Amino acid sequence: MRRKIVAGNWKMNLLPSEAKAFTGELKEKINTDKIDVVICVPDVHLYPILDLVKGTKIKVGAQNMHYADKGAYTGEVSGKMLAEMGVSYVIIGHSERREYFNETDTTVNLKTLRALKNGLTPIVCIGETLKQRESERTFFVISKQLSFAVDGMTADDIKKIVIAYEPVWAIGTGKTATKEQAEEVCAAIRKQLNERFGDVSEEVRILYGGSVTDTNAKDLFSMQNIDGGLVGGASLKASFEQVVCFE
Repeated sequence: MRRKIVAGNWKMNLLPSEAKAFTGELKEKINTDKIDVVICVPDVHLYPILDLVKGTKIKVGAQNMHYADKGAYTGEVSGKMLAEMGVSYVIIGHSERREYFNETDTTVNLKTLRALKNGLTPIVCIGETLKQRESERTFFVISKQLSFAVDGMTADDIKKIVIAYEPVWAIGTGKTATKEQAEEVCAAIRKQLNERFGDVSEEVRILYGGSVTDTNAKDLFSMQNIDGGLVGGASLKASFEQVVCFE
């Protein structure tokens, strides 16, 4: 069976002092025996948080990376740098990166391939807008984004990535896809991976993200093709413990 995973995405929140205090409290409460836990923090927090969770099974992730290992890219961080620091995961293609920072399907693919090359586990985000869902284009959009994201990968590569289905209309809005809506899309994602890579698709972990909280996590994560969540606002609260310990 696929092991569940919950990844917290702090986005651009918490001052360094706040981040250390919150992580110090969190690591004493989180049980990682049955589930993988990742906290994806702003780059400025990476070193102190990595140090704080040392000796625990909590993993640390970055929220973005460049598709080159080095170069004249002011303000960027490479996957090679993240890997040497001890970072394990990296979020790629989040809808906020696509909307505000001109992330494209092509750069998502380049970053994902580079993350794999550097031994990082990419959490690749895909999802439709409200307009696209209302015009019944959800599965077209998801299929296109997924196809670009995994281009150039082998069956061995695909086992090493995590897919996060994040409907854009449910991110930070308080709206959540029903468990049936989320399952329908996640099942379609797995089917597409199966058609392209074969049975190895059963090993790929697919997350749901979009206003996941301690009150809806259990229902969402109980679905056959949802292997956990990419959690935004709720990962900054004490209730994140209940999201992780959803059983």
